[in-house]
Amino acid sequence: MRKTILLVGLLTYGISFGMAQCDPGTSAAANAENSPTHNTLLVSTAWLGEHLKNPSLVLIHVGDKKDYESGHIPGAQFLPYMNISTPHGKGLTLELPAVDELRSTFEKLGISNNSRIVVYFGRDWVSPTTRVFFTLDFMGLGDQASLLDGGLPAWQAEGRPVTQEIKKVQSGSLTPSARRDVVVDAAWVKSHLNNHSTVIVDARAPDFYSGKKSGGMPRSGHIPGAVNIPYSSLVNDNNKLKDPEALQKIFRAAGVKPDSHLVAYCHIGQQATLVYFVAKYLGYPVSLYDGSFEDWSGQPDLPVATGESSASGPQ
Repeated sequence: MRKTILLVGLLTYGISFGMAQCDPGTSAAANAENSPTHNTLLVSTAWLGEHLKNPSLVLIHVGDKKDYESGHIPGAQFLPYMNISTPHGKGLTLELPAVDELRSTFEKLGISNNSRIVVYFGRDWVSPTTRVFFTLDFMGLGDQASLLDGGLPAWQAEGRPVTQEIKKVQSGSLTPSARRDVVVDAAWVKSHLNNHSTVIVDARAPDFYSGKKSGGMPRSGHIPGAVNIPYSSLVNDNNKLKDPEALQKIFRAAGVKPDSHLVAYCHIGQQATLVYFVAKYLGYPVSLYDGSFEDWSGQPDLPVATGESSASGPQ
């Protein structure tokens, strides 16, 4: 799968799935219409087409700026991905910046407390897009934010309009209500390693989980007791979310129970946001270990395990 290059070396951690041809067939968004899992987290291209002129809608394009400029969904605003991360040299590779910085970033996109927000990826930036969703959720906007299933490729595959026109927006007015419960740190994870109601989910590819590859981390392996649900296993070849039944099967195969509280992590806190999104979509309480394995493996006093997962979802 082809990887998309981001500045400051995010390529190392496999931020995207690779460009895929869009299949206009059934998607998770469509299958979920009559499912108990259906909610507003995932919207279809048809839904967006019907609501595109809603004055409260804020549409966010996540991807390469040149791709955005060459064609995007009408009205969409471009979000520079690193605007939602702590500046490099001042922390880990990718972590949440101060709430006031995020407020300013989102207000510039026209977001207010009453906005209806839809984020979508151009090409194949799926996990960066779910990272944007996670950040909105952290800011207290998760209940009014959605992911467009299949992103821009799905939109274009249906012959829907794209434009090069960049819409001027009025700055929003946002009063954040940060949800600190959706983020955990190393100390919290360490204290819950033997908590049977908590399932720690490693979202990386199996070779990184097992320790066969280090991914440039100080130590190879995974957090002891973590199960492996590779983030790429949660989408189809067209980068649309798998149907709810298939997603539940993957989670159950990994040892996730109906009453489990999930804590997702990966290399730097990006791939894991797809697990985070899917967990919310399926109704599980979930948090993100934002520092992820970059933080954990860099602390010599914290334990690291190697080997294959004894309870792992399909690869």
